[in-house]
Amino acid sequence: MTVEANGLNVIEDAERKGRPAQLFWPWFGSNVSVLGLSYGSFALGFGIDFWQALAAGVAGIVFSFLLCGFIAVAGKRGSAPTMVLSRAAFGVRGNRLPSAVSWVLTVGWETVLVILATLATSTVFDRLGWGGGTSTKIAALVVVSALTVLTGVVGFDLIMRMQSAITVVTAALTVVYIALVAGEIRWETAGSLPAGSAQEVVGALVFLMTGFGLGWVNAAADYARYLPRRTRGAAVAGWTTFGASLAPLVLLVFGLLLAGSSPRLSEAIAADPVGALTTLLPTWFLVPFALVAVLGLVGGAVLDIYSSGLALLALGVRVPRYAAAALDGLLMILGTVYVVFFSEDFLGSFMGFLTTLGVPVAAWCGIMLADVALRSRPYDDADLFSPSGRYGDVRWLPAAVLCAATAAGWGLVTNTAAGWLSWQGYLLGPLGLGGTSGAWASANLGVLAALVSAFAVTLVCHRARVKEQEAAPPSPSGPHGNARTAEDGAPGSAPTSA
Repeated sequence: MTVEANGLNVIEDAERKGRPAQLFWPWFGSNVSVLGLSYGSFALGFGIDFWQALAAGVAGIVFSFLLCGFIAVAGKRGSAPTMVLSRAAFGVRGNRLPSAVSWVLTVGWETVLVILATLATSTVFDRLGWGGGTSTKIAALVVVSALTVLTGVVGFDLIMRMQSAITVVTAALTVVYIALVAGEIRWETAGSLPAGSAQEVVGALVFLMTGFGLGWVNAAADYARYLPRRTRGAAVAGWTTFGASLAPLVLLVFGLLLAGSSPRLSEAIAADPVGALTTLLPTWFLVPFALVAVLGLVGGAVLDIYSSGLALLALGVRVPRYAAAALDGLLMILGTVYVVFFSEDFLGSFMGFLTTLGVPVAAWCGIMLADVALRSRPYDDADLFSPSGRYGDVRWLPAAVLCAATAAGWGLVTNTAAGWLSWQGYLLGPLGLGGTSGAWASANLGVLAALVSAFAVTLVCHRARVKEQEAAPPSPSGPHGNARTAEDGAPGSAPTSA
């Protein structure tokens, strides 16, 4: 229980430790949540059959987490948070634009996960006859928020230990859940669902990408940065992808079978994605289910609040890392209170949130992937914090690519479930794709378009700049020094007593 004082700084050689296989625990623990079962209902909601949803799920989950694996390699090379390494592409202060997007996304995700944990606890207590009203929701919110904020504030070492425990407990109880409800599966019903169009399959694929790996890419290097620089990049990418993908793949398959067997269950999941799963359980397993649901969701929320604090520091907020995490925790609690006690349409807002922010995050991901692919040497530590260094102050080309890819992407997505996002989809008509009510309206092509176009443009146009950066002589305290400035957001590099 020591508070990690490392902020945006490069991790010193003495603090780098571990093996790439240890990346399995935080990534598996943050994605083993029973929420993965609900994604089966979300996927079938696009109007596709079981086999189409399975194909979209496997492709979307593995590919999106593979992107996380590639970006995690940058963490090993640079031993700094993801949104600091992004400065190599955007410039030291130019990187504040993608840092803002990253901060909003991670705060949004941690809020979504705490909302789900609160609603699930309320549903379980209601089924047990213990009361699932306002007082139960408040108590659940307090407990879940306290676990999430405390762990995020303490930092890396506690997160790694906690995720190992969450992985073992949650995985075991999830297996028991699957065994208990397996009898609810009706293959003849799930297997007879009508097939959907190619556009609907693409829509499900993109939604699953944004719901899984693309929701983590902006934090992918945060947990590889403590590894020694000599660690093999292939091992970092492989363990990240394997650990993150394994549980979602298993849960999605079972979720597809459950949702495909019961249209009523699918409808209930839309209102309470986790709590609805309790309707299939015997009473004696409700308390263990509440435990597995809450722990799985907290595991994801903890990683988000840790990374959201780092993203806030990357925006230029000059406070210690733990203070940034605490501030994000306060915003998370306020957002949860609004949705749990005042909002009535969770799924519509959730899908709108994922798709809208998925576009700029996909564009940033494309730029970052191209930048990582073009580099063959470690980052220069000091220049990551110096506007006058090799990475520059503001790089206008990546900023322009990010904005242009986002604008084009928003023109190719629609959000009919969230009325406040009805302005999107403005390019579907001019490009002959049928407009906002046509066949391509629900395909959410904008996410893929932003990812691919940003990657391609950066790969072609940024090559000369990267060569120039890597040809420059090392800065006085680089390439492996521990440069620190006031922007680091932490007073020192050694842990302090909690």
